[in-house]
Amino acid sequence: MATLTIDPRISHSTADFVTAGHKLYIDGKFLSAASGKTFPVYNPATGEVITHVPEAESEDVNRAVSAARRAFDSGPWPRLSASERGRILWRVADLIEQHLEEFAELESLDNGKPYTIARIADVPLTVDIFRYMAGWTTKIAGKTFPISFPGDFHSYTLREPIGVVAQIIPWNFPLLMAAWKLAPALACGCTVVIKLAEQTPLSGLKLAQIFDEAGLPPGVVNILTGYGEGAGAPLAAHNDVDKVAFTGSTEVGKLILKAAAGNLKKVTLELGGKSPAIVFPDARIDHAIQGTASAIFFNHGQCCCAGSRLFVHEKIYDQVVEGVSKVAGSIKVAPGLDPSSQMGPLVSDEQYRKVLGYIESGIHDGARVTAGGAKTSDHGYFVQPTVLTNTHPGMKVVDEEIFGPVVCATPFSDADIEAILKQANDTIYGLAASVWTENLSIAHKVSRGLRAGTVWVNCHNVFDAALPFGGYKQSGWGREMGEEVLNNYLETKAVTMAL
Repeated sequence: MATLTIDPRISHSTADFVTAGHKLYIDGKFLSAASGKTFPVYNPATGEVITHVPEAESEDVNRAVSAARRAFDSGPWPRLSASERGRILWRVADLIEQHLEEFAELESLDNGKPYTIARIADVPLTVDIFRYMAGWTTKIAGKTFPISFPGDFHSYTLREPIGVVAQIIPWNFPLLMAAWKLAPALACGCTVVIKLAEQTPLSGLKLAQIFDEAGLPPGVVNILTGYGEGAGAPLAAHNDVDKVAFTGSTEVGKLILKAAAGNLKKVTLELGGKSPAIVFPDARIDHAIQGTASAIFFNHGQCCCAGSRLFVHEKIYDQVVEGVSKVAGSIKVAPGLDPSSQMGPLVSDEQYRKVLGYIESGIHDGARVTAGGAKTSDHGYFVQPTVLTNTHPGMKVVDEEIFGPVVCATPFSDADIEAILKQANDTIYGLAASVWTENLSIAHKVSRGLRAGTVWVNCHNVFDAALPFGGYKQSGWGREMGEEVLNNYLETKAVTMAL
C-alpha cells in the first residue's frame, strides 16, 4: 500500500487515517470488498497515490442493500421516537464538529480545495445540515381533511419513510454532498446505502466512523467505495431499493433514470448547470466584479451552479471584464494545504484534461483569452482561472458545462429585459443564476423570468440548510435542503375511517 509523505501541516491523526487500511461500512461492520479488490486514491496537487480503498462491486452492493432492507423492515430506526432520531443526528453533528480540522484536511488532501475554505465552509455547512434536519424529525406530520363524500368520515394523511434509499454523490464537495443526502433521509426514518465518488472517498469513510460512534443502529447507513459501473449501476438498479438520489452530471443522471426503471423506484436528481450572471449598468461595479469572479472561481469552478456565463451591459462591459480578469490573475493557485492557497488543483487528471480541452476548443473557435487559459505547472492538476471573451452560442465553451474555472463573458445592449432573459435562458440547464443591479424592479422582474431553481441578487453561491436547492429543465428533479427535501424521502398515505 502506498504511504503518505506527511506534510507538516497535516495532523498525525489525519495522516494515520489516510494511510490506514480502509474498509467498506456495511451493517455496522467495517469490511473488505468481497473480491478483495482495492483501487488507488490520488492527491490532485501531486498526482501521486496516497492510499487505496476497497473496490465494491455487485456482491458488496447486495450485502449493503440487504443490510439496509433488514434495518428498515425490522430494525429500530424507523420505529424510534422522532426525538430520539433527532438526538442521534445532533450527536453526529457534534462529532463532525469535534473533528473539524481532520475533515477539512481530508477534503483538501483528497479533493484539492484549500484547507482554509474547507474549514470555514464545507465542514461547518455539513454540521449545519445535520442539526437542521435533526430539528425536522419532530415536525414531520400529516393533515386532517373535511371530505365531502356522503356520510360521516374521519380522513387524515400519514407521512411515512420511503424505505431503502440508494444515494450516489459527486466529488466536488465530498463531505457536504454526503450530508445533503444522508441527513434528510435519516431524519425521515429511511435507511441508506451511499456510494462515495471514487475520486474522493476519504471524508465519507471518516464519516462512517462518526456514524458508528454516534450509535446508529446496524444497517441504517451503509457506505461503499467503488466505481460507477461496478457499484453505482447495480445500486441504482437494485430491486430492493425504493428510491435513488443522485448528484452529478446530467449525462449520468439519465443513466440513473434508466437503471431505476426496473421496479419504478422513486428518483431525485441534482444535475449540471451553465448558470448566468447578469450585470446591469446600475450595479455597484466593484461589488459585481468581485461577486461574479467568485461565482465562477469558487471551488475551482467545480461547482454545479458556477456563474460560467457572464452577461454584462455594454456600457460597463470592458470595465467588468478587465476587473474579473484582474481578479483571476491575482488568485494564488497552489496546493490546498498551502496556507496561502486561494485555488487548488482540479480533482483528477481526467478533469484536468477535460477543462484544458474546453479552453483549447474555445480558442480554436475564436474566443479571446483575457486571463489564464493554460495549466500552471507540470505537477498536479492545476489550471489557471480563465476569462474568455468573443464567445457566442454554438461554441462548446458556451453551451456545455465545463466544471472548471472558466467563464465566458458576453456584452448585451438591449434595455429590453425580455431580450437578456432570452439569452440567459438559452441553455438546457436551469440550476442557478445571479442578477447584479441596484434597481429593485429589475431585480424582481429578472428573478421571475429566469428559468432556474435558485436566483441570487447581488450575490452568488449563498447556501443555507433552510433554503431549497435544485434545478429546472435538465438540471434535475426535486430539491435538496430546506423543508422541501423531506418530500424526497417520504410517502404520503391517505387514511379514511367511517364513523
